[in-house]
Amino acid sequence: MVLVLEEGDQMTRDTIARTELPFWFDVIEVPQAGKLRTKPRALNYALEFCSGSIIGVWDAEDAPEADQINRVVQHFDQAHKNVACVQGVLDFYNARTNWISRCFTLEYATWWRVILPGVAHLGLIIPLGGTTLFFRRAALEKLRGWDAHNVTEDADLGVRLARHGYKTDLLPTVTYEEANFRAWPWIKQRSRWLKGFLITWVVHSRAPLRLISDVGIIRFLGVQVLFLATFCQFIFAPLLWSFCLPLFGAAHPVQTTLGADVFYGLFGYFLFAEILNISVAMTAVSGPLHRHLIPWAITLPFYFILGSFAAYKALYEFVVTPFYWDKTEHGVAHKSSPIGSTASPLRPP
Repeated sequence: MVLVLEEGDQMTRDTIARTELPFWFDVIEVPQAGKLRTKPRALNYALEFCSGSIIGVWDAEDAPEADQINRVVQHFDQAHKNVACVQGVLDFYNARTNWISRCFTLEYATWWRVILPGVAHLGLIIPLGGTTLFFRRAALEKLRGWDAHNVTEDADLGVRLARHGYKTDLLPTVTYEEANFRAWPWIKQRSRWLKGFLITWVVHSRAPLRLISDVGIIRFLGVQVLFLATFCQFIFAPLLWSFCLPLFGAAHPVQTTLGADVFYGLFGYFLFAEILNISVAMTAVSGPLHRHLIPWAITLPFYFILGSFAAYKALYEFVVTPFYWDKTEHGVAHKSSPIGSTASPLRPP
């Protein structure tokens, strides 16, 4: 097991110094080189110190299920040789902290338990998450690791795996982590993800005919939906919100120029999309672990307003500082949340 930290990360170094690590832990410090300080750069450096034919990635705050490694090894042993990656499921252990953490958990459940399985079922390219990832080392080295300049190196690697003929399998083994439950840190984290999605789309769409040749027309269209449309839905969300203007006595430009029928048709479609999103989220948390979140699903349209602020921040950084990694502070829930509002990361609910 390799624990990776950046040079100059004194807080992590001090934490390691007062922690009794198992003998099978190696601590690797990534030397600073210029201004580029990203997770994929650290992963590429640490890869040289890893042994074994399967390489796994967790984040520092993660609490994986106890049998996760065994299940992953068994899956690779039984899978076809072109299965180069296994992606687990991510969940949160502090869902009850506040409204943002509840909605974040709803969003994660929708993504990991409904949307991604649907993407896999359709045979589309799976945009990987940043943790609970396991690779065949040979395939990872053939692709030369991660793109050190991409702030969503996971999603980019998922596309590159597909372009080289490899397959990613989803495995229902869960890793629990901390939901970002404060508005501004949430926006910063989400802006990095959206910026990375935009970078990934630009990189792989520079030669669209080649991308089609590599993955086929259906998966090419899937890339447009999963990466470009994900970004655009937050950028253009204020235009959809404007359809609520008549509720406050103001006329909408569509209503005055194209007529009431067109306006109410578009408004109905917008309303249907919101109801569908809420229904899918309710389905995603219908199990015993997060059933208490079902009533909160109706508040998701207000939660995703934060996503638009993140998208505009991401667009600005895409132009000005495309490689800047806006780090997320973790461990906050256990320092600032009310007693009983979170579970221990070492003992997921």
